[in-house]
Amino acid sequence: MTDLGLPENILACLFDLDGVITRTAAVHAAAWKQAFDTFLRERDGTDFRPFTDADYAEYVDGRPRSDGVRVFLASRGLDLPEGAPDDPPGAATVHGLARRKNELFLERIRAGGVEAYDGTLRYIRAARADGLRTAVVSASANCRDVLRAIDAERLFDTRVDGVVAAGRGLPGKPRPDTFLAAAGDLGVPPGRAAVFEDALAGMDAGRAGRFGYVVGVDRVGRPDALYAHGADRVVTDLAELTGKPAGPAGR
Repeated sequence: MTDLGLPENILACLFDLDGVITRTAAVHAAAWKQAFDTFLRERDGTDFRPFTDADYAEYVDGRPRSDGVRVFLASRGLDLPEGAPDDPPGAATVHGLARRKNELFLERIRAGGVEAYDGTLRYIRAARADGLRTAVVSASANCRDVLRAIDAERLFDTRVDGVVAAGRGLPGKPRPDTFLAAAGDLGVPPGRAAVFEDALAGMDAGRAGRFGYVVGVDRVGRPDALYAHGADRVVTDLAELTGKPAGPAGR
């Protein structure tokens, strides 16, 4: 293993955004809960059953927004019309609920700003200093704005996010296509790239793509689940891979 805690043959690192680079996973979860609970309460009345942290982890985390709506509603035996991408936020369609969630997420981001995980930024800088290529791979259509907010856009050689994936027609996680596209952009075969993910869907994508190493980043205390979904190693912070403390990022 290298000083970065990776196999010697790894040439590139592919990082998820929410929960790995930035402290936005909890913001996403809260926005999803508000959007789904409002919809479910209006639909089910006294039989209302709220959206839970377990629902977020199992059905939504790491997936494109519309996929998250479909998969979660299917878990409740519900099937909404697809609607259209320009449906008003909160309309009783897949796109309407997805837009409402994004609206709530952006409101929360504007109110509280965006914070990065210092250990991750230090790790990315160390990887680049060692000559590894880097990519950010995210289902978020807001990825570029979030990276700019933490002054980290320049730390990546390529970005495959929700906007890029839609433009290229790439299915989202748990399919490996977005990670494979990022590796392709970097000119690195999957077997020589490492994936860094906190979502179970991202673990599945790393395993399905046959990447050279998959690191599960455990922010919520579920190491067994990350290993079960394909992690080669699980850490609570990327600083653990180098044996160095997660000090100030020094942006």
